[in-house]
Amino acid sequence: QVQLVESGGGLVQPGGSLRLSCAASGSIFSINAMGWYRQAPGKQRELVAHIRSGGSTNYADSVKGRFTISRDNAKNTVYLQMNSLKPEDTAVYYCNADGTVTSRSSFVTWGQGTQVTVSS
Repeated sequence: QVQLVESGGGLVQPGGSLRLSCAASGSIFSINAMGWYRQAPGKQRELVAHIRSGGSTNYADSVKGRFTISRDNAKNTVYLQMNSLKPEDTAVYYCNADGTVTSRSSFVTWGQGTQVTVSS
C-alpha cells in the first residue's frame, strides 16, 4: 500500500508564505508524477501544480510566479513553496502521486489534505 502524508498547512496573512510537504511511503518501485490540488468551499478540486519524474512542471494560471513545486526523489517527497499568498488561495490542499509498485502493478494515491487559510 502506498500512502501520502501532507504537512505544512496553517493560517497566514495575505502576502505571507507557506511551504507544503508530501512524503510517499510503502512498497514503491517508482514514482512517475506528483502534484498538488486544492479545493475551496463551494468549488471543485483543481490542479495547482504538477511535476514529472524528469522535472517538467505545470502550474495553474492563478499561481504562476507565486508558487514553486519541487521534488526530492531520494525521499519520495514533493514540496509546494507558496509565496505572496492571497485570500483566494484558501483551500484544502491535496497531494497526488502515481507510479508503480511492481513491474505489473500501478498506483494512483491521494493524501488526506492539509488546510491553508489566508486571512487578515
